[in-house]
Amino acid sequence: MRVLFFDPLHGAAGDMVTGALLDCGADQSLVIQAMRSVVGEPTISIVDRAGIRAVHVVTHAGPAPRTLEQVLAIVRAADAPEEAIRMAEGVYHRIHTAESAIHGDHAHFHEVGADDAIADVLGACTALHSLHLEGVVVLPVLLGTGTVDGAHGRYPLPAPATLALIEDGRLEVLFSGEEGETCTPTGAALLAAFQTISRQQVASFRVERIGYGAGTRNPEKTPNVLRVMLVETGEVTSGDTVDLLETNVDDVTGEVLANTLSHLIDAGARDASAAPLLMKKGRAGYLIRVICSPDRSGALARVMAEELGTLGVRCSPLIHRFVAERAIEQVTTRVRGEERTIEVKIGRMAGKVYSVKAEFDQVAAWANDLGVPVRIVARQVEEAAWQAVRRSDDGV
Repeated sequence: MRVLFFDPLHGAAGDMVTGALLDCGADQSLVIQAMRSVVGEPTISIVDRAGIRAVHVVTHAGPAPRTLEQVLAIVRAADAPEEAIRMAEGVYHRIHTAESAIHGDHAHFHEVGADDAIADVLGACTALHSLHLEGVVVLPVLLGTGTVDGAHGRYPLPAPATLALIEDGRLEVLFSGEEGETCTPTGAALLAAFQTISRQQVASFRVERIGYGAGTRNPEKTPNVLRVMLVETGEVTSGDTVDLLETNVDDVTGEVLANTLSHLIDAGARDASAAPLLMKKGRAGYLIRVICSPDRSGALARVMAEELGTLGVRCSPLIHRFVAERAIEQVTTRVRGEERTIEVKIGRMAGKVYSVKAEFDQVAAWANDLGVPVRIVARQVEEAAWQAVRRSDDGV
């Protein structure tokens, strides 16, 4: 299997991602074509960053604040492969979610909405698409310190949008003592969107090619580069390992249980549930069960103890679980004369799609705006998703 490792030695930015993928064998003519359809032809050169040879990509455009709809219109009109355009749309939906969480529902893109940022996103997505990969792993992202000036003022690093995107993508991070913005919001959004498998799922591999993408800054002793490794590996494990946390309670109300389960999900649990239980001496109670990654088990056990007042939490570590291949895709459909793009979770097994499920919050919001039942909107969105799957399978 062809798997790509992103190794953010000193963080990541959009131009660094594109440069690293080009250095690793991505189709340069296709990437230039995609970027040129947004801005003028980019400059691609070989530079030195603290002794490391790297590819530097420079676009030629200025700032331009835009809404999500304006950005997506530019992306959809780009001269790029359809899969790369869908990937770029997904990147900007991630950025919009992060920006809205920080600045409100009517957030405008500033730096990430400029022509050069859009070109970087399209270039990176086109480059990744051209490599025909079967998996992408993102190693821990290095984060810097200090402050950065943006359209909304001066912020501490990492920038709020960068942190929100890292949280959304479940990316691992490392903090360095280095001053400056090592990972930009665009870089974080690309890495979060590209990651499909965890590093634990690839036991061993053979490195086939290495690429370096250069950032604009050129510190004397620190190589400002993003490294990627194209590797060949055997079968990637279809599951991963999780910890299972359990506790029994008999003295909490339903409202407390519901709030606790919500709190556990917000704190990083992959799943949290409560089941009725007949306890000793005939007392009615609940079995609280939490599934989480091993690195979150300690923090989540504390949440269980604090919220429920339980005196003990059982932990069954490193349980192997089957995990189907999952991806979020953007599906555009029309309901009652109105067209929207909705996120749909696609489940695959052995390369075949077996499940599609529309993102409930987005479907519910649209149904509320239209004044129709949620089930009607969900059904039409999911039917559109299945039609797209069948077209893809038929090579249309």
